[in-house]
Amino acid sequence: MTTTQFISVRETSQIMGISEKKVMDLIEEKKLHAYRIADKFLRLKRSEVTTLRNSGHVVREDHPIAYTTAERVKDFLYFNDFYIVAGLIVLQLLYIIFYS
Repeated sequence: MTTTQFISVRETSQIMGISEKKVMDLIEEKKLHAYRIADKFLRLKRSEVTTLRNSGHVVREDHPIAYTTAERVKDFLYFNDFYIVAGLIVLQLLYIIFYS
């Protein structure tokens, strides 16, 4: 564990076990105080985050999302469509070269 006094929204969400949106909601509800660094970066005090986490007022969001086989296949095709098409074209060209 690092000893950095200020942490990012992402680090806060990981420490508390909640989404980054929930962290932003807590900031808007004034349950967490956020500091702007150079009017660009939003940071929170690690001590305030751990105090809120230990208080038990924030419920962890540990709901596993089911990732079905159909979704896995769909994602595979979506992210690899270029390679699949390129491979088929190469195979077709090799067929033309060797069997024509």
